[in-house]
Amino acid sequence: MTNLFRIGVNWGSLDPEMLARIMDENAKSSDPMDAGQVMRKALITSALESAAKAEELGLPRDHIILSCKVSGVQDLIAVYRDLAAQCDYALHLGLTEAGMGSKGIVASTAALSVLLFEGIGDTIRISLTPEPGGDRSREVIVAQEILQTMGLRAFVPLVAACPGCGRTTSTYFQELAKSIQTYVREQMITWRDQYDGVENMTLAVMGCVVNGPGESKHANIGISLPGSGENPVAPVYVDGQKTVTLKGDNIAGEFRQIIDDYVRTKYQRKVANV
Repeated sequence: MTNLFRIGVNWGSLDPEMLARIMDENAKSSDPMDAGQVMRKALITSALESAAKAEELGLPRDHIILSCKVSGVQDLIAVYRDLAAQCDYALHLGLTEAGMGSKGIVASTAALSVLLFEGIGDTIRISLTPEPGGDRSREVIVAQEILQTMGLRAFVPLVAACPGCGRTTSTYFQELAKSIQTYVREQMITWRDQYDGVENMTLAVMGCVVNGPGESKHANIGISLPGSGENPVAPVYVDGQKTVTLKGDNIAGEFRQIIDDYVRTKYQRKVANV
């Protein structure tokens, strides 16, 4: 794999001489740009001039990846659209200082999804402010989920689950959905080494009998719980066909076993390197 050298430009630390030059040119223009456009031009100019200097010093063009760091969604989209139109360097996408929790995730997803859909971007980074004592691996998981939900790459089986409503006031299906998503993410560490294609498997954990059976059939493996106020009785569908109905206190364990059996029988085992 080619080693890439990232040249990063941050809107908070632009070269003052270059910025002054662009501002002077803009002031003399008959059709001056607004402040946002000046900032975006300065970012792009800095990135391209730095890349050209790196090439002069002997760095091959195909080893360079450019990054322009901004924290506004619309600014990021505008900068990278212009940058992609002006060069053929590899581009690294990432909303810097995106923030904490859902705000950072939503902002990063909004910006990167637009650009990736347009075919812009070669690598990505999610920058989240961690919760106190939080795990920085959340950034990696969000990046993987953006790529996977857009159909660009697959990393781990995704679990579809219905939203909360009056038919799912019980927490049973919520707990089951969470435990299954956690289980497949943990198991993927082993499955990835043993089987081809498991990351493309789809799962569904549905909360009631109204839409649950139909939506469960669309997944490789789906389970449909009865809803609120009823004893858990859950039909399971495998590749669109009902195979078994789970009851009792060990539905989660039995459903995990069905997933394990499906992986072993449906995906080709990798040949060990000798």
